[in-house]
Amino acid sequence: MKKSTKRPEPSRCILRPHRPGDLGWVIERHGALYHEEYGWNEEFKALVAEIAASFLRRYDPEWERCWIAERSGTRLGSVMLVRQSRSVAKLRLLLLEPSARGQGIGRRLVAACLRYARRRGYRKMVLWTQSNLDAARAIYRQVGFRLVRTEPHHSFGHDLVGEFWERKL
Repeated sequence: MKKSTKRPEPSRCILRPHRPGDLGWVIERHGALYHEEYGWNEEFKALVAEIAASFLRRYDPEWERCWIAERSGTRLGSVMLVRQSRSVAKLRLLLLEPSARGQGIGRRLVAACLRYARRRGYRKMVLWTQSNLDAARAIYRQVGFRLVRTEPHHSFGHDLVGEFWERKL
């Protein structure tokens, strides 16, 4: 009998709702990755912790979601959609592990936010990012967001340019 030369397919990445412990991971990975890649200080990790804590305190599953991208039990990325108003959803905390980049996972996470926002009846989605986050900005542009305003600021130990993006749904 001839042995199969086919390699087993790597397990597929799934997007799942957050579970206990996931937002602690989101905070830790944001702090570590943004420090390693951009030199951002603990002020950034504190902001992420505040966003995560607010999400957990006020979480309304009828209007909000957090997705975790996972493969074989390993977290690869995350994103949140929070309610800003009755008609406006806000995309928050998009993150991808370096090993997961370039595989379309970031685009899938953002697409999950857009689908959910449409189903819930939101009319617009907004987000805030930084001008130096090229990969995230490319995803936002590809899925139809447009840059509406920039704002220079000093945060996370650096001079940055904040960008405000939006997309009609």
